[in-house]
Amino acid sequence: MNNIKKIGLILLILLAIGAVFAGISVNALSPTYKGQKLLPKLSTATLVHYDTYGIPHIYADNETDAIRTLGYVHAQDRLWQMEVLRRIGTGRLSEVFGSKMLDTDKFFLSLGIDEATKQTVANLDKNSPMVQLSQAYLDGLNQFVADGPTPIEYYLTGLEKAPFDLGDIYNTVGYMAFSFAQAHKTDPLLTNIKDKLGEAYLLDLDININPNTEWIKNYKNTKKGDIQNSIAEMTNKALGALSLPMFEGSNSWVIAPSKTKNGKVIFANDPHIGFSQPSVWYEAHISTPSYEKYGYFMGGIPFPILAHDRNLAYGMTMFQNDDIDFYYEETHPTRKEKYKSRLGWATYEKVRKIIKIKDSTDYEFTYEKSEHGPILNGIAKQIDGEQPIAMWWMYTQHKNEVMDALYGMCHAKNLNGFQAALPKIHAPGLNIMYGDSEGNVAWWASAKLYKDGNSNQTKFVLKDSSDLNAPERYLDFSENPQAINPPWNYVYSANNQPDSIAGMIYPGYYLPENRAKRIVDLLEPKDDWRMEDVKEMITDVVSPINPKIVKELNKFVSAKELSDSQRVVLDKLSTWKGENNLDNIEPAVYHRWIYFFLKNTFADELGEDMFQQFLATHLLKRTIAPMAAKSESVWWDDINTKDNIETKAQIVITSLIEALQSLENDLGADPNQWTWDKLHTLEHPHPIGQVAALRPFFNVGPYPIQGTREVINNLAFNYDDTGMYAVTAGPSTRRIIDFSDIENSMSILPTGQSGNPFSEHYDDQAEMYVKGEFRKMMMNEKEIKDTSKSLLTFKPTQD
Repeated sequence: MNNIKKIGLILLILLAIGAVFAGISVNALSPTYKGQKLLPKLSTATLVHYDTYGIPHIYADNETDAIRTLGYVHAQDRLWQMEVLRRIGTGRLSEVFGSKMLDTDKFFLSLGIDEATKQTVANLDKNSPMVQLSQAYLDGLNQFVADGPTPIEYYLTGLEKAPFDLGDIYNTVGYMAFSFAQAHKTDPLLTNIKDKLGEAYLLDLDININPNTEWIKNYKNTKKGDIQNSIAEMTNKALGALSLPMFEGSNSWVIAPSKTKNGKVIFANDPHIGFSQPSVWYEAHISTPSYEKYGYFMGGIPFPILAHDRNLAYGMTMFQNDDIDFYYEETHPTRKEKYKSRLGWATYEKVRKIIKIKDSTDYEFTYEKSEHGPILNGIAKQIDGEQPIAMWWMYTQHKNEVMDALYGMCHAKNLNGFQAALPKIHAPGLNIMYGDSEGNVAWWASAKLYKDGNSNQTKFVLKDSSDLNAPERYLDFSENPQAINPPWNYVYSANNQPDSIAGMIYPGYYLPENRAKRIVDLLEPKDDWRMEDVKEMITDVVSPINPKIVKELNKFVSAKELSDSQRVVLDKLSTWKGENNLDNIEPAVYHRWIYFFLKNTFADELGEDMFQQFLATHLLKRTIAPMAAKSESVWWDDINTKDNIETKAQIVITSLIEALQSLENDLGADPNQWTWDKLHTLEHPHPIGQVAALRPFFNVGPYPIQGTREVINNLAFNYDDTGMYAVTAGPSTRRIIDFSDIENSMSILPTGQSGNPFSEHYDDQAEMYVKGEFRKMMMNEKEIKDTSKSLLTFKPTQD
C-alpha cells in the first residue's frame, strides 16, 4: 500500500509539472539575456553584456543606475534563492514547504534576527549612500518581481511573488551570520560530557589551544538541565532540512611582490560553504566612469562580499571566534516568571510569534527572554530538562553596521580606506584578506572581541549571571589579530588559531592545522610564484597530516593479527604521501579506519546521539591527530565490557580489521578496486530536489571528485556507518587575481551562474569545477564587447 501511495504521489507531481509546461512555454520561464527592457528610475540607458558563462558586465553612466540594473539581472537568475534566504531568519519557511519546516521556523524566530532587523532598519539614515544604493538595487529587483517571468519553483510551491525591502537584506545577512557559528554544536556537547562522564573525559579532547600547531602570525607596521539532544540536534536539523548553504571554513593567501615572478601581488581565495543549487555566489562586473568592481554577491545583498578591481582585491575566510554563549538561568523558587539576574530578580520577557503554515492553520507560540537572550527550552521538543538555557549572540546584542562595512570595503581606494571599514563588522567574525596593485598584502580578523572573566570557559554552558554586554572591556580593533606587509612576504588564513597581540588567546572553534601547515609549507620556500603555480596550489589534494596519523596508529598494529591480503593493504597505506586522487585507494582505507577508530573510542561513553553530535563538530577534526598520538587515555576502555579494560592497541587493530572488512563488503575482495572515486562524490542539492521525482531536474550531479576533508581543496563530508563520503561543503568559488595581469584573473563556480533550471547557465561550470578548471573574470571592455554572447539594454521609462 505504501508503494502505491508513493507512485501516486510521484504521478501527481509529474502531472503538476506537465500542467505548468502546458500553460507556460519554457521560453517564458527562462531569463532574458538579450533585447531591450524598460527600467523605471534610470537616468540613462544601461548596457548588460553577458559573457560565455552568463556573467553580466554592466555598463552605466553612474553607479546608481548600475546597481539598479544589477538588482534586475540578479533577480532574473536568482529570485528563488533570494526568496528562500530572506525567509530563513524570519521563520517563514513553513509558508512555502509546510509543517515539516515548523521546528526550523521556531528556532530561527527565537534567535531574534527579525527583531534585530526591525531595530536596525528603523535607525538607518535613509539619505546615506549605502541606503540609497541598497534602495536602487531593490528597485531593480522589485521591477523583475513585478514584470519578470515567475520562476518555476513558485508554481510548484503555490507561492506568490512579493516585493523585497531593506529588512529582507538584513534578514539575509542575519542568517549568514548564524551559519558561521560553531558554538551551538560544541558547547552543549562538551557540557554534557563534563556533567555525565566527568572532567577526566575532557582532558584528551583538543579543547584548549595547542601551541605546537601552525598559528597565524601577527605583524603590524606604521604603514545545568539535560541538554543531550537539545541545542546541537535542534540546530543541525534546522539548518539541514532544506540543504541550506552553511559557511564552513575557507582558505586564502596573498603573496607579496618579492615572492612572485612578475613582481606583483597574487591573491587567492576559496571560501568553503555548504553546497547547494544554485550555488551561493552570483558574479557581476559593474563599470561606470567613476566606479568599477568585479564582485561576488549573495542573493538579495547589493554589495559584493568578495571583489576586485584594477587597484585592489579582497576576500574572506571564517575567523571561527566564539560569538555565541549559553547560560543556565536560575528561576525563582516560587515565582516562575522571574529569574536571577546580575542586579537581582528580574522578569522574563515573553515574546509571542505566529507562524503561517502552508495548507494548515497558523501556529502560535511564546518563548521567554532573559538579559542574556532567548530561552531555548520549549523552542523544540528535543530540549530536555527544566533548567532554562539562554543563548547570547553577539550579532543581535550589538549595533549592526555590517552593510556599512560592505559598502565601505567595495568603495575603498587603498589599504587605509579599506581598513577603515572593517571595525564595523561585529559579527560574524571574518578573516578579511587584502592585496593591491601597490604591493600591499594584509589580513585582519574582523569581529567585536572582548576580555571577560568567562572568556576562557565559553565552550561550556555557563552558570553565572555575568553580562556580556558589559564585559571587562571590548578590544579596540587595533588589538584584533592582523598582519600588514609582514617581512615573510605573504599572509594567509585557513581558519586556524591566530596568535595574539592583545595579551590574550582569542576563544574560538578553530580548525586543525592540516590546511594551514600545507599552505605554509608550500608558500615559504618559493620566491617565484606565478598564476599557474597558484592554480595548482588552490586545487591541491595532499594532506601533510593524515600520513602522520597513519604512522602513529601503525605503532599499535601487530602484523600477525592480519591476513596476508590485509598486510598488503596496510603496507600500501604506510607508504602513502597523503594524496587524494580519484584512483587512490589509500583515502578509502584511511577514512574507514578513522571512522571505526573514532566509533570504537568514543561511542560507548557518549552514546549514539552524542557521538553523532561529536562527529559534526570542528572539535572532532581537531581531536583525531592528538588521539592517534596518545598512548594512554580514559577513552580507550569500552565501558560495555565490565570485566575487561581495553587498550589503545585493541581499539586500533579492531578498527583496522572492521574497516578492511567493510570495504571488502562494499567494493569487493580486490583492494585495487577500492578507489576513491567510488566513495567520494559531489551532488549540488536544490530544495525542490528533495522530491525524488524532481531530483534529476533540479539537482546537479552527482560527480566523483578528488580531494577530501582538510586539504587545500577542502571537500567536507560526514562520517557515518554508510562508509560513503558524499561531499557536503567545499570551495564555493576559487578565485586567483594576479596584479601583473589583472584582466586574465581566474575563477570558477561550482555549478553555474543562474539558479533558473531553464537557463543554459544553470550547470555549465559544474564539470569544469570537478576537474579543477578555471575561466576568466573578464574586465577588458573591448574584449567583453567583442566576445559578448548577448546584449541586454535597459532604458529609462518616459515620464
